Amino acid sequence: MNRWLFLAALHGFLAVAAGAFAAHGLSGRLDPVMLHAFETGARYEMFGGLALLALAFPAARPEGAGLKAPLNLLFWGTCLFSFSLYALALSGLRWLGFVTPLGGLGMLAGWAGLAWKGLKTSGRG
Repeated sequence: MNRWLFLAALHGFLAVAAGAFAAHGLSGRLDPVMLHAFETGARYEMFGGLALLALAFPAARPEGAGLKAPLNLLFWGTCLFSFSLYALALSGLRWLGFVTPLGGLGMLAGWAGLAWKGLKTSGRG
C-alpha cells in the first residue's frame, strides 16, 4: 500500500466534503467570518492533499527516502491547520485559533524541507 497516496486521497475527499458542507449546509447558518474560516480550512486541506499526491510516488522509490520528513510535516500541518479551522467555525471556541498557526508552521516546514531536498538532489545544497 502507498500510505501517502491513501493520505492524499483522504485529504482530497475531506476537502471536497468540507467545501460542499460549507456551501450547502453552513451558508446562512454561520456568520461570514466563520464561514470564510471554514472555507479556508477546506481550501488548504485540498492544497495539502494535492501536495501529498504529487509526492506519493516519488516517496515510494528508494531515492525518495529524504521526502519522509517533508511529507509528515505537510500531512500533520494540514491536519492541524484545517481541522482547527473547521472546529473553530463550528464550535465558536476561540482558543482553537491558537492551533491554526501551528499547523501553518508545520506546512511551511514541510515546503521548506521539500525545497531543501530539491536543492540537495540538484547538487546545490
